[in-house]
Amino acid sequence: MIYVDADACPVKAEAEKVATRHGIKMFIVSNGGIRPSPNPLVESVIVPDGPDIADMWIAERAGKGDIVVTGDIPLAAKCVASGARVLKHNGEALTEANIGQVLGMRDLMADLRAADPFRQGGGKAFGKADRSRFLDALEREVQRAKRGG
Repeated sequence: MIYVDADACPVKAEAEKVATRHGIKMFIVSNGGIRPSPNPLVESVIVPDGPDIADMWIAERAGKGDIVVTGDIPLAAKCVASGARVLKHNGEALTEANIGQVLGMRDLMADLRAADPFRQGGGKAFGKADRSRFLDALEREVQRAKRGG
């Protein structure tokens, strides 16, 4: 299965294309405000408002053989620990080998932003190249999951 942490996810349509091509069930999990897909393989899951409720829903279900699409690093760490494959929106894979470093960098950046109110804002804009990288990465992860590797 593919689980998409849908709030602020720029690649829902791309994930749906790959899931449909492979006949894989996909869950789009959010707090609402996202138009449900008519695709029978795609289930929209609306969770109650509250901090990290969507993340908890995904973390409780994702496991070995599943793919999780998220930009939320703590959620990614939980999913990696449960054996799921995790991709960020830009196609970067989060694995047992790199999740510790990614978590550490996230915490460091949070500390730097808290210490310097002028160090705010995001990085570069999300573009076509990012979408393409994501599609390629998701296709590779689906192929690996199908092989059981």
